[in-house]
This record gives sequence, structure tokens and C-alpha cells, in this order.
Amino acid sequence: QVQVVESGGGLVQAGGSLRLSCAASGRPGTTYTMGWFRQAPGKEREFVAFINWSGDIADYADSVTGRFTISRGNAKNTVYLQMDSLKPEDTAVYYCAVAAYGHADYRYRPRDYDYWGQGTQVTVSA
Repeated sequence: QVQVVESGGGLVQAGGSLRLSCAASGRPGTTYTMGWFRQAPGKEREFVAFINWSGDIADYADSVTGRFTISRGNAKNTVYLQMDSLKPEDTAVYYCAVAAYGHADYRYRPRDYDYWGQGTQVTVSA
């Protein structure tokens, strides 16, 4: 079982920045590919970014490319999502996800992930 905990959401004005953090605990010695998704009211959960287990592969949704940066922390299975130039349309609950099984580096779909955090609210005011 892997536990996933996000933090760092909040309220920010358009153009501002926030940094989300995610920590996952699981099998000793295992490093996971991890991703961020978001879900706005009335919409489906959508991919935001992922970073592979070694940190050398990362990718972003087109809507956040150039504004968001995903990175791995020094602690095993800790990832961050730096969000700059935030827009009102970025408002959503942001979820961290862990891919605990398989060997694929590229994971864009919710079903590619096995464990999820509880979500953290990000609200961007105009």
C-alpha cells in the first residue's frame, strides 16, 4: 500500500505562483513515476504533468507548458509542481498520483496510476 499526501494549495491572484508538494510512502527502496492531475467542477479529471522514477523524463499538458514545472525532491518519492503565471482557468482540485506497477515511463491517463492523494484546492482569482 502506498500513501500519497499533497500540500500547498490555496488562493492566489491571476499571474501569481504556487508550489504544490507531494510525498508518497511505499515499498522500501522503490522510486515511483509520479504525476499531477486536476479536476474542475463539472469537468473530468485531466492530466497536468508527470515525472518518471529517475527524474530524467517529464511532460506537461499543453495548457500548462511553459508555466508549470514538475521536479523531484531530494527525499525519495517527493515531487513538486511549481505553478507560475496562474490563470483563473487553472482553478481546480489538484491530485498527486503514483504509478506503483509496471515499467512504462510515459503515463498520461488516470488509469496509468495506482494510488492517489486526497487532493488540494487551487483557486486563482481574476
